Formats: sequence, structure tokens, C-alpha cells
Amino acid sequence: MTKTIRNRRLRYSIVMIAVIALVAVFVVRLVDIQVVQAAELNDAAKAKRSIPVTIAGTRGSIVDRDGTQLADSVSRYNITTAPRLVKDFVGKLGGSRVKNVSVDTALQALAKASGATVGAMQHVIAANPRSDFAYVAKGLDVGQYEAVTALGIPWIYAEKQAARVYPTGATTGALTGFMGTDGAQAGLEYAYDKCLAGSNGSETYERGEDGVQLPGSTVTTKKAKNGGTLETTIDSDLQYMAQQTVASAAKDLRAESATATVTNVKTGELLAVADYPTVDPNNVDGTKDKGAYGSRALTASYEPGSTIKAAIAAALIDQGKSSPTDQAVVPYSRTFPWGGTIHDSEFHPTENLTLTGILRDSSNVGITELGQRLTQQQRYDYMKAFGLFQPESAIDYPGQPSMNYGQSPNWDQQTGINSMFGQGISTTALQVASIYQTLANGGVRIPLHFVKGCQTADGKTIDAPDVQSKRVVSNAAATQVVDMLQSVVTGGTLVGMKPISGYNIAAKTGTAEVADGAKGYGSERITSVAGMAPAEDPQYVVTVTFTKPQANKWSSGAAPAFRTLMSQVLEKYRVAPSTTQARTYPSTW
Repeated sequence: MTKTIRNRRLRYSIVMIAVIALVAVFVVRLVDIQVVQAAELNDAAKAKRSIPVTIAGTRGSIVDRDGTQLADSVSRYNITTAPRLVKDFVGKLGGSRVKNVSVDTALQALAKASGATVGAMQHVIAANPRSDFAYVAKGLDVGQYEAVTALGIPWIYAEKQAARVYPTGATTGALTGFMGTDGAQAGLEYAYDKCLAGSNGSETYERGEDGVQLPGSTVTTKKAKNGGTLETTIDSDLQYMAQQTVASAAKDLRAESATATVTNVKTGELLAVADYPTVDPNNVDGTKDKGAYGSRALTASYEPGSTIKAAIAAALIDQGKSSPTDQAVVPYSRTFPWGGTIHDSEFHPTENLTLTGILRDSSNVGITELGQRLTQQQRYDYMKAFGLFQPESAIDYPGQPSMNYGQSPNWDQQTGINSMFGQGISTTALQVASIYQTLANGGVRIPLHFVKGCQTADGKTIDAPDVQSKRVVSNAAATQVVDMLQSVVTGGTLVGMKPISGYNIAAKTGTAEVADGAKGYGSERITSVAGMAPAEDPQYVVTVTFTKPQANKWSSGAAPAFRTLMSQVLEKYRVAPSTTQARTYPSTW
């Protein structure tokens, strides 16, 4: 019996030891789970039920001078799912009665509402059937989003994002630029990206095992911040007119490219900057000419030709070296001691011309004869003061040529001569417009600009350009040159242009030869007209430029586009007609 008791006690002890050991194992495991791995397991559990959502900060708008949208952000929606939750369900599927809905039926309805294909959605879901996230449709507009939501499919979720749209399309595309998959790609979008870009925020929500969002579970972890509004000086209506005018003329002339600008004389504001060809930022891939991604008016360098002669004339008068009636004997050609030769565009016998006649007939020989009364350094300094040889300080736009020519000209003797009729030097259409704005404004240059500034989301204005004005020539010198330029229209190289009824116009033509590398100058030309109205009190400057026209290689071919655009400007802004006769000086003696 004693032996029996001992055996029972032994078995009891063994059982107790086993129980204690088992309990110890559970205790250790419990401690490991609840203490050692608690944080890690909690995070893992939370990750399975806590769904992060990015809240996009809306990119700011680009607007014209009146607030019309040139670039804007609109809501688009991506549709996501958790493939492991995709299954048949009971619901209305957008109808009026409850029914059993299979996965295939749900996907067919989803495809119809979203524009996605059933096959593509099936492929995404099948690729990783145990995952918690996959896109089934992207880029839905508001109507599509509402149609998808109305289906009531429990295992799909909407992700809101912002998409960029350009209401004025190609009309302002070269200015606004465009966005790409890697962000801002060109134009104002790129130059003012810091102003326009918003910063994303985030929030989380929890969902149950069935994938449905739990009410009241949304928590904002970071607030989104919207981008600023970029305010431009562009008049979108006038921009459209300029774009249509220059494009139509370029096609008629069979020109490779063309530009047009309209400037408010008194403020330096650019009201229109048009290019042909141009880019539609809503369909960038539709533009085959990548040179059209930006504005050639701001970025393309060319030799300005005779439009520069007005600046040389103003410098001569400002220095007291000439006057509108100053007399010169002007032959067809001129040869210099170093062997260089220049000539006028058309043969003529030796003529007795005044400075006015030299501008009227656009004589290369005449302007150099009088222009040499100034030193090469003086001519360079005046041209630079007019805005040449340097980027426009008040314009932030990618691709502008640096043109950092320094403080003195690095010209040989022949280039020093040729520069007086716009050969051997580089300008942009914008810089030529600056010359004529200065002359039209009584000799005071205002840096040309087409951005007012950026209005941030909190109401502050940043990125406003410095438009401090500077006198270049005296008021008398500028006024006399403007008066002389009226002779170009009434009896000179623009005499064939139909007058704009009721208005005195002052303008200058340019026909520049195009350099062909080591071959020198070839047969191609760049033709242009730059002018202002009304001449007695100029309000607006218009320029048009055509590169390599084939139908008419002379500046007379550019004149109709100048006249059309200037007429549109005067009518749109209701400029009062001239009340005096055009003031002209004698052209010959």
C-alpha cells in the first residue's frame, strides 16, 4: 500500500511538473506577446486596419490680368481596391432593388462607369490576390467618380488627386508651359514652380475586416497647403487675337516661325506674347516641333536688322551729334580702309538724305555715316541701355539667352559698323519691343514684364518683378525719332501698308539676313515691323517677326500682320483717334 501511495504521489508530481511547465511556456509566450512584441504587434495590427490617405495640396492657378484662368487644377479620382476583399456581395449595384452581385457583374458595371476595361481590372486583382491595395481605374472626372460611387461596391475606394488643365489651350501654351509626370516642364509652370506648387497633407482612417471604412475613424495627420495664384499682365482676349493674326500671316508667308508682342507703353506690361507654331499644354504630344514648347519671342535670338536704326538715331540726337534734318550724302555702297564693304538693300544713285530720309528709306550706308559720329563704346552703351545684350531682368522665364556681353563691345571694326543696321548682333523680339517702348515713353525705359506677382494662399504677394524705370535718352530725342518714324509709314518702306483710319502710326521695318554658318549670309531672311500708336501720344507698341518666309522675303510681307494687330489693339482699348496731322521732317535736301 505504501508503494501504491508513492506511485500516486510520483504521478501527481509528474503531472504537476508538466502543468507548471506548460503554464510557464504560456506565461513566457504571453509576456513575449504582450510586453516584448507588444509595440511591434500593435503596429502590425494597426497597419492592417489603419489606411493612410494622401491629401493633395492643390496647385495654384495662372491667371490673366482680369483673373481669367490660363492654367488651373481640377479634381480627378483614382479607384482602388484591396484584392483580398474582392468577392460577391449583396447590394443594389446602382439599381433600385437588392440582389446578389457577382465579382464579374460588379466589374462590368465598374468598367462602364469608369471607362476602364474589365480585363485590365481582372489582371490587377489577380496579380496579387492577397494584397490590400491595387489601382483598378485612374484619372476619373467628377461625373465618372459619381457614377462609380453610386454603384455601392463595398470593396472599392476613391483616391482624390489634382490634374492640370489649360482652359486657353494653345493660345497661351508657350507662356504657361505645362506639367509632366516629373512635375513642371516648361514656361511659367517651371519658372514659378515654388509659388504654384502646393504641399501634400495626409490622413488615416480605419476599416473593418469587410473593407468598409469605420465611421468617425478619420484622423488628419498633416494639413495640406494649396499653392499660390500667379497673376500675369496678359490679356487673354488680345492674346487670342495676336495668336490668330500671327499664325495666319505665317502660313500665308510660308514662314518657319513667327512672333508678335503687344506692350503697354506707360507701364511696360506685355499684354500679348504670341508664337507660331505653339504648344497645346492639354496635348503636348500633339506638338511635333519641340522648339514650340517655349516662347520664341522670349528665347529665340536673331539679328534684328533695320529696326535697330531707330535706337542709333535716338543716341545721335541725345548726344547732340545729329538732328532730324541733318544732311548726308548717301551713295549705294561704302568701302572701308580695312577692305570691308556695305551697301543698301536696293541699288540707287547717290542721294542727299536727311536723318529722317535715312530712316524712311532704311539706308544702311546713311545710318553708318552719321552713326560714326559716336564712338563704338557710346553706341554699345546706348544699345545696352535700350535693353540689348542682357536678359530682361523683370522676366523669369526658362530659356532666355544669357547675352552677357560685358561692359564694352568685343567687336572687330566691321561688326562695329554692321551693328548700326542690326547685323552681327543678337536680340530677341522682346528686346526689340523694349527699344520701341522706350522711344514711345519719351525716352524712359520700363523693364518689360508679364507677371505681376504670386498671391500665396495666405494672402501675401511674392515674386513681384522689379520694374524701376530708367531714362535712356532725352524726351526731345525720343519724340523726334517717333516723329521721324511716321515718315516710314507715310512715304517710306511701309508706304504700301494700308493706313489705319484715324490714327498716326510710327513704325520701322527690318529685313535681316540669316547667317548660314561658315558660308556667311544666305538667301533666307527674318522680316519684322515694330511700331507704336497714336504717334503723337503713343499708348501701345506692337511688333511682329517672321523667320525665313518664302512667299515674301521683304519686310513689306510682315506689314499686313502689324496693321491687323495694331488695329485690333486700338479698337479693343478704345484709343482715341489722332486729332493732328502726322508730323514729318524733310527727307531730302
